Amino acid sequence: MNNSDETVPPSEIFNVPNKISAARLVLAVVFFILLPLKFYWAGLIVFVIAAGTDWVDGWYARKYDMVTKLGRVLDPFCDKILICGAYILLAVEMEAFGRDSGLSEPGFPWFAKIAGWMAVVVVGRELLVTVLRSMIEGAGGDFSAKMAGKLKMVFQCVAVGACLVGLALSGSDSSSLDLWLKVTIVGSVWLSVISTVHSGLLYVKAAGAYLK
Repeated sequence: MNNSDETVPPSEIFNVPNKISAARLVLAVVFFILLPLKFYWAGLIVFVIAAGTDWVDGWYARKYDMVTKLGRVLDPFCDKILICGAYILLAVEMEAFGRDSGLSEPGFPWFAKIAGWMAVVVVGRELLVTVLRSMIEGAGGDFSAKMAGKLKMVFQCVAVGACLVGLALSGSDSSSLDLWLKVTIVGSVWLSVISTVHSGLLYVKAAGAYLK
């Protein structure tokens, strides 16, 4: 049985899972600072820790019955800030890579990087799902995360991590990257886009069925 924020004291509302979620938001800000400074390895470490807290806070809240209304809002909000910010900043970094390195050709080919339009798709999907969740849960319905949404998050995290490794190892020319890393970047980036669109459509379908 989930706790209600109206029936528990503030100390229990801002409990351990919610503190972990808040820590993820702080780590996201640190990550956003490191990326433009081109500290890609440090950024990767911070991102992995931040992404890992998403699993920890959810597991802790369910195991110890600490699910609160604040947590239901704070957890997805921190996820969206981290992922959307990562895609936006990586789109900028990977687009500028070739120019910054003085290359006549783009540092990363169009199919092997997080592009600006991909960041738009990710941000748009998150905004849409946020609106739908507010509508449904405001009307008393349940709009919890679905498995497709969780898989989407996994693919997105792998894509971000692979791109960070690619930027860190590419030096002045991305063509020097090992084949396994190139394949990982291409596969994870496109899987993340496909899963983002797919999960978004599933949420739209679920919301439509509920509203009917």
